Amino acid sequence: MSNGSSITQCLLLPFADTRELQLWHFWLFRGIPLAALLGNSLINTSTACDQRPHTPRYFFLLNLSLLHLGCISTTAPKSKANSLWGSRPISYTACAAQIFFFLFFLIAEFYFLAIVSYDHYVAICKPLHYGSLLGSRACVHMAAAAWGTGFLHALLHTANTFSLPLCGGNAVEQFFCEIPQILKLSRSHSYLREVGLFVITVCVTFGCFVFIVGSYVQIFRALLRIPSEQGHHKAFSTYLPHLAMLSLFVITSAFAYLKPPSISSPSLDLVLSVLYSVVPPAVNPLICSLRNQEL
Repeated sequence: MSNGSSITQCLLLPFADTRELQLWHFWLFRGIPLAALLGNSLINTSTACDQRPHTPRYFFLLNLSLLHLGCISTTAPKSKANSLWGSRPISYTACAAQIFFFLFFLIAEFYFLAIVSYDHYVAICKPLHYGSLLGSRACVHMAAAAWGTGFLHALLHTANTFSLPLCGGNAVEQFFCEIPQILKLSRSHSYLREVGLFVITVCVTFGCFVFIVGSYVQIFRALLRIPSEQGHHKAFSTYLPHLAMLSLFVITSAFAYLKPPSISSPSLDLVLSVLYSVVPPAVNPLICSLRNQEL
């Protein structure tokens, strides 16, 4: 990374200029991540210690909870500390690490959402084949592929982004380091390499998104054939919250990374980043506890 000698730190976007609002942001970002950490930690503990929920669904839920923990632990602490102390700097190395781990957790989470949708599809549409299609070996292979794909994408994007010359200053218009904001600091045409790599990632994730949508279309078609009204209610209450959170995550993250520069603004970028990086980890334990009586 050739930029380390010229830029030693970046300046993150402050949430507010007044001390009162900075403290309000500190307590907000202390409460929400703490709730997410406690909730996801309880899910991890229950699925690891209880003998009943050792099924593929709970195995994937355990992985998703770990990813949520990692995602919110990557972005929130530094922003919270900056608000408490009224500062903005983050070291160049810490910025690169934040981008790598955030992308790692974010991309792996998206692949796990695709795996969870497949789990739901098999459970509803092919229940007699559930044990053969989602055996322990298949689950481990799918989980390893999701973690490995996230790691590879994060490594390539981080290395490529921080190999670019940053000539546009060091002010990042976001409360954490994010690739679109770092690319704004590059005045070189070499950023097209990252754009090309990003297009590949978008194509792969779009394929996953089509797979997720197709899986839920088949699920809801099967649910509508249930003769019992009580069965309808139970089934839809199980899958609709997951689908709603999935839609929020996909739409906001896709818009944050794919929106045209002409409509970009610090306030819009801030709202989008909170919606896809802070809200899902905090709400996930609530959705899981509502959907699963065992939890």
